[in-house]
Formats: sequence, structure tokens, C-alpha cells
Amino acid sequence: MSTEIPQSTSQPGMAERAIDTAADVSRTIGEVAGGLHAAVDRLTSTIEESRQPGGTLATVAAITREAPLASLFVAFLFGVAIARRR
Repeated sequence: MSTEIPQSTSQPGMAERAIDTAADVSRTIGEVAGGLHAAVDRLTSTIEESRQPGGTLATVAAITREAPLASLFVAFLFGVAIARRR
């Protein structure tokens, strides 16, 4: 006959599981926020480079200032072309 007391393998309670889940969600949100922050930084830097003289956005802005109605028409046609593809 054994005199050892059997150890119960208790599973975590609902509160402990909820805390673990909340910690996992918080960590995931932090990782996503970090990724979004990096993406926004890259996009901001790309836009700033494109706004420099000779860049694509600078050229589009100059054309738009010279011929606003023609630019609006081109943008409208581009929008129609994109909408029809879907």
C-alpha cells in the first residue's frame, strides 16, 4: 500500500484562460500596430520623395494646375475603367 497523496492535475480556470487570451490578443495587436507604423513611415517617405521637383507627384500636380478640367476628365475615365473591371 502506498502512502503518497495523489497529485491532481488541475486545469487552468476560466479567469486564467481569459487573462492568457487577453495577453495574447494584446501582444498580437502590438505586433500589428508596429507593422502598420512601419508601413506608414515607408509610405510617407515615398510620398515625400515623389513630391520633390521632377518626381511623379510633382509632375501630376503641375499638369493638374495647368489643365484642371482635362485632368478631371482623365481621372474620371480612369475611375470608370477601374469600376468596370470589378
